[in-house]
Amino acid sequence: MSKAAPFVEKHSATLDKAMDAAFARGYWSQYPEQASGKVYGETAKADGEAAFKAAMNTPFALDVPGASGTVGAEHSPFGFNLGITYPKTTIDGALAAAEAARKGWRQASALERAAVCIEILDRINKRSFEMAFAVMHTTGQAFMMAFQAGGPHAQDRGLEAVTYAYLAQKQAPADEVIWEKPQGKNPPIVMKKRFHIAPRGISVMVGCATFPTWNGYPGMFASLATGNPVIVKPHPNAILPLALSVKIAREVLTEAGFDPNLVILAADDSNAPITKDLCQRPEVKIIDFTGSSAFGNWLEDNCRQAQVYTEKAGVNFVIIESTDDFKGMIRNLAFTLSLYTGQMCTTTQNIFIPKNGIDTDQGPKTFAEVSQALADGVSKFLSDPERAVEVLGAVGSPATLERLASAPKSGDVVLESQALQHPYLGNAVVRTPAIVKLDKSMEKVYCEECFGPVSYVIPVDDGTDAIETAKRTVMQHGAITAGLYSTKPEVIEAATEACIDAQVALSINLTGAVFVNQTAAFSDFHATGGNPAANASLTDYAFVANRFRIVGVRM
Repeated sequence: MSKAAPFVEKHSATLDKAMDAAFARGYWSQYPEQASGKVYGETAKADGEAAFKAAMNTPFALDVPGASGTVGAEHSPFGFNLGITYPKTTIDGALAAAEAARKGWRQASALERAAVCIEILDRINKRSFEMAFAVMHTTGQAFMMAFQAGGPHAQDRGLEAVTYAYLAQKQAPADEVIWEKPQGKNPPIVMKKRFHIAPRGISVMVGCATFPTWNGYPGMFASLATGNPVIVKPHPNAILPLALSVKIAREVLTEAGFDPNLVILAADDSNAPITKDLCQRPEVKIIDFTGSSAFGNWLEDNCRQAQVYTEKAGVNFVIIESTDDFKGMIRNLAFTLSLYTGQMCTTTQNIFIPKNGIDTDQGPKTFAEVSQALADGVSKFLSDPERAVEVLGAVGSPATLERLASAPKSGDVVLESQALQHPYLGNAVVRTPAIVKLDKSMEKVYCEECFGPVSYVIPVDDGTDAIETAKRTVMQHGAITAGLYSTKPEVIEAATEACIDAQVALSINLTGAVFVNQTAAFSDFHATGGNPAANASLTDYAFVANRFRIVGVRM
């Protein structure tokens, strides 16, 4: 019996449930999102915080093949240095070790690989509080968001990738088959055939600074589950969450009887980045990237030897054409614009409103009244600093502060951004959102992503003009989310058709506890891969199936 067999026995039921959920696309989650001692243990939060604090100002204990020296200069957006150092990877050492680990993992069955991956996720889940503090203090996410998005929600996305990877590999039978062709009076032609999963090769997962686990796990586990070794290259500002993930993965792989160098951490320094050199190596056959359009385009253009999956910048929009719940709409959008200070790839940037106003349950509203209501809604929502910081978190990058400072110069300020004092982390960089009115002609401004807490309200002729303008911006510049508020069936139908054409996910009339910038694993597909904001979707068959080939051997 292989050493992986206990993991197969342990996790087969979970994989079955995940496959059912992937087909049903309803609500299902393997990993509880409640940050509760009743779920994770009464001392789990204290233990997680203690583990995070113990890691600070010390070398991170992790084997890295060919390591030479150390790197590490993470700074918490909440106002302090982490002081953690990591082994500095040599590209040659990492690639050689990953290549040496390939064969044994390829020879494992798809079920064994899936079970090992689920065991890794299971152990990561048990350390969700430790992960929450790691995510919080590298990205600037507030604690609850860091726990949920950095922990269980990211783990669900990883499991979703494993599930689709397993399903894709099941198109080829695992056992030998007999092919028998009748020949009339003559004996039949008989052949034995076996179909082998041939992984593409070494994978590099390039982590992002804002959602290192949520955006990182899909590519990492899709490659691993399809038989490819993975080199994890974190963003220099957010190493710890992925370092913890890699360490756990290596421990599980060793227990399962595989080479731990199937997962390798490749941490680097912002002053001496290795991503370009690593990703251009001929040994690298798969690259996963989340980040700027400029670097994503560079990877696509210059790493032709690899299958490159990118999620890049986009200009997400909401159209406000009419509503039968004006208060609920404003409340929903206030949360949408405030969550994590707009530092999400799904946050709304462009808000298109008819210049002659809209119909609402409160009577007609002018463009100015709708814009001011949005501003007032955000201000009211964030009026209590203690509650506000638990939604806003902290700003993670000086570049975001620069964009926030310059954006008001492009138009008329509807809502000015404010600096907030964090009630218990005094050095945290906390800012409220800004809302700026732009003329429709100012496409050079609103067709470029202004990543961070900046949104534009843009007057248009009517609902039809709003839909046409929004569709054009998506097809030319990309978007991951789209929203519509309308009471008119014909407007809803037109917007739906436009979003199908532009290949962007649409949310309609959200007024409750679901927001346009949130997506659920096993139900929502994150990005479509069909417009310039991303060339891949988390998670569909296209995201996993090109990570391997099927090689037939017949006799």
